[in-house]
Amino acid sequence: MLELDGLHKRFGDVTALNGVSFTAKPGYITGFLGRNGAGKSTTMRSVFGLVNLDAGEIAWDGRPVDAGAMSRFGFMPEQRGLYRKMPIAKQVAYFAQLKGLDRRAADDAAAQLLDELGLGDRLGDKLEALSHGNQQRVQLATALAHKPDLCLLDEPFNGLDPSAVRVLNQYLRSLADQGRAVLFSSHQLDLVEGLCDEVVIVDDGVIRATGSVVDVRRTPGYSVLSLAFQSTPEWAQLANEGFTATGTRTGAVRMDNPEQLPHLLRLAGEAGALTTFSYDLPSLSNVFEEVTG
Repeated sequence: MLELDGLHKRFGDVTALNGVSFTAKPGYITGFLGRNGAGKSTTMRSVFGLVNLDAGEIAWDGRPVDAGAMSRFGFMPEQRGLYRKMPIAKQVAYFAQLKGLDRRAADDAAAQLLDELGLGDRLGDKLEALSHGNQQRVQLATALAHKPDLCLLDEPFNGLDPSAVRVLNQYLRSLADQGRAVLFSSHQLDLVEGLCDEVVIVDDGVIRATGSVVDVRRTPGYSVLSLAFQSTPEWAQLANEGFTATGTRTGAVRMDNPEQLPHLLRLAGEAGALTTFSYDLPSLSNVFEEVTG
């Protein structure tokens, strides 16, 4: 388990981290959420000693992170750092060797992983011949070919098309199912909500919420009532009652107490003929907006 305890870091007058503490557990996918400049990349880089902390401790399995522990980590930075004119299989194998695999094991691992990521027919292609999304898959492969116990991925879904997102989703889930700890940052909150077991929300270097996806969605303490109408209702009338249009014939309203349901349904029915309604916890996106202001 990766444990971050009270991380502090300033860059001149800017406070990047202000007491950041959370854990990433084996067998779990943890989503690390925050706006640009919130402290996500600084936190992830500090795990590898790429950022010298002002205070705080980082531990793996209860011990300070040393070179031996880092050899069992995989890191995918947001900025791509690969060799554009190098064949991709050779490139992935090279990085695997840097992590301790022998030549044959590295070649086998590179070929297998690239095949799993949908690039099995491109092993001999140079990186520069690949699309942006496929280059992102190669970047991921270089971080994971040595089968790390901890996978740290900084914005791994950037620039991926839906097909590539699906492949990466499946692969990250398989890593967690094998008992590995997966921690990744992302701006795609709907994707995080569907994929992650736990989430951490950081803002201005401070952790604002952490826990299971469901627990974090419970943080605001209310539910959202969603409604569908046979035809376009009187939205002006509903807006005065706090309803919001989510489509031409669909809307939603905050429900602080389940006992409000009959009253809210009556108001909706007065504005238009209802076809369906449901209520649930607010989305992760709603919670993110609330806890980050």
